[in-house]
Amino acid sequence: MNDLLPFVIIGITTGSVYGLAAMGLVLTYKTSGIFNFAHGSIAALAAYAYYDLHVLRGLPWPVALALVLVVLPPLLALVFERIATRLASATVTMKIVATIGLQLAITSALLAHYGAQSRSFPAFLPVDTVSVLGIQVGIDQLVSTAVAATGALAFYLFFRRSRLGVRMRAVVDNPDLLSLSGTGPVAVRRWAWLIGAWFAAISGLLLAPLIGLDALLLTLLVVQAYGAAAVGLFRSLPATYAGGLLVGLLAALATKFVVGSETLAGLPPAIPFIVLFVVLLVAGKRRLVEVGTHRRAPVSAPLLGPVATRLVVLATLGFAVAVPMLVGAKLPVWSNALVFVLIFASLHLLVHTSGQTSLAHAGLVAVGAASFSHLAVGAGLPWLLAVLLAGVIAVPVGMLVAVPAIRLSGLYLALGTFGFGLLLEQVVYRADFMFGATSTLAATRPEGFASETSFYYVLLGFAVVGGLLVAVVNRSRLGRLLRAMADSPTTLTTLGLGVNVTRVTVFAISAFLAGIAGSLYAAQSLSATGTPFTAYNSLIWLAVLVLFAMARSAAPVLAALFLAVAPAYGSGGAMVAWMPVFFGLGALLVALHQAGARPTGAAEEDEDTGSRAAERIGATSAAAERLAATVSANGHRELAGARVRIGTPR
Repeated sequence: MNDLLPFVIIGITTGSVYGLAAMGLVLTYKTSGIFNFAHGSIAALAAYAYYDLHVLRGLPWPVALALVLVVLPPLLALVFERIATRLASATVTMKIVATIGLQLAITSALLAHYGAQSRSFPAFLPVDTVSVLGIQVGIDQLVSTAVAATGALAFYLFFRRSRLGVRMRAVVDNPDLLSLSGTGPVAVRRWAWLIGAWFAAISGLLLAPLIGLDALLLTLLVVQAYGAAAVGLFRSLPATYAGGLLVGLLAALATKFVVGSETLAGLPPAIPFIVLFVVLLVAGKRRLVEVGTHRRAPVSAPLLGPVATRLVVLATLGFAVAVPMLVGAKLPVWSNALVFVLIFASLHLLVHTSGQTSLAHAGLVAVGAASFSHLAVGAGLPWLLAVLLAGVIAVPVGMLVAVPAIRLSGLYLALGTFGFGLLLEQVVYRADFMFGATSTLAATRPEGFASETSFYYVLLGFAVVGGLLVAVVNRSRLGRLLRAMADSPTTLTTLGLGVNVTRVTVFAISAFLAGIAGSLYAAQSLSATGTPFTAYNSLIWLAVLVLFAMARSAAPVLAALFLAVAPAYGSGGAMVAWMPVFFGLGALLVALHQAGARPTGAAEEDEDTGSRAAERIGATSAAAERLAATVSANGHRELAGARVRIGTPR
């Protein structure tokens, strides 16, 4: 027991901070309907602001601390509240993309400005130790635990008993009724965002002395509060704080039991995401009810007609064939872009065609890269066979990612896949069947195509075939079902069509393409490593793809050029460092633009909702009449064809 006590104390300390951060996250979600993926970046921003004021500018630590806690949270709360108000009736995907864009912008700006190297964070709490149950415990640990626990208790009492707390609960239950009582929901939500920003800032300041000043690490540490929020089912504040304690204790105890194991070394930091993934799967849709109103994605008209589209495709292919003769020494950059065309095509199939949000896509690409190395180099299989088998191996992993899609949708699907991606990165990448302890495996190119130019054309062939496969899927019965599922999965279920089978199928096809892309990525760089395939990069890929959503089928090509080629033609390393900031801000602007297409007046909103409902009822009735007529005329043999017409979007 004495051996476990130090780990229990560490677990309670960090768990209390996780619980505090998670309570702020749940509060803003309950009151606004926006799950703030940028919550962790607020913690990192607060820590860097304190470091800048105290260390770089020489302000006394009490002054720097007061400025960070008094000035920064209100400013952030005002910005986040305005964004949340604009996104109130946006699609679920756009709500997710907007806050992911904010996280990318804030975290990447910190990395670009202060550098990626970790810095020592000056402790502002006493570091002396005292004896607790025979164990030497730091005073800073005791103070951190006391601050987090006191803040959680005080906020719970405030939320239950104060007038403003009652109004916050009223905003959750019925904002319109609160407006009739003379209290504006906007003011209440601003207070909620302020408290959430305070909790995130305090969490960052308490965690930074323990781990150092690292923007990405601080962001991901507070992201571990997602597991605590899941324990509280994203609505119960006491259960959320208890979930933080549970996550902290499990992670600390796991640290003791994995000592000496290189394979399981990543298990402790992955504990919160295991908890998140398990809770989401066990709880299911009935207990995980999304907060806020949502609407369908607007159907935009094609930018080009059929003839113009064919001409653009032919011109693009002609340019791609001529690239080796035009770009000189930058040809590897363009080869890399062709790999990303496949990656974005596979992600496009999920996000834009089927309306599913996956934040584990980088993990699927990593599976393909590692599998290709083991097959082509380790087992000595022919190169093309190894590439295809790598795609096949990624399919069951993609189907495993699809498991949350069967039970969940929208926000909770995004959280489940994000937790799965982080679990892959933290634990599975280290396994021998992936990248192993060395984290790097050898890869090879096909015989006779080892040169940069010849292998470029190999990659071009795969990119064209992959694009044709996605186009065939979009035009097939499956594509019509996917678009119908994105529009209204409930209608498909009511009509007897297999939504779950459709979801698993699209994840399997997307995983196959991602696995092939991973093998090509490894062959292009002549090595397979998990470094480019972090869960954080999954967020970047989603943000970049959303930037070109209006381009529809051309989005994967434009996204690949923007991500892989544009930085190579920039003006030095500064542009490359700041590119993720532009990705994040661009994704945020796209989400806000789409949300702005909805009428803002209450009467207009009701009219819009009513007209959509009538339109759906009319379409369903017409579809039923067509179905009856078809069955009557041709028998049950034509039932499947009638169902396709029902599932086709208007």
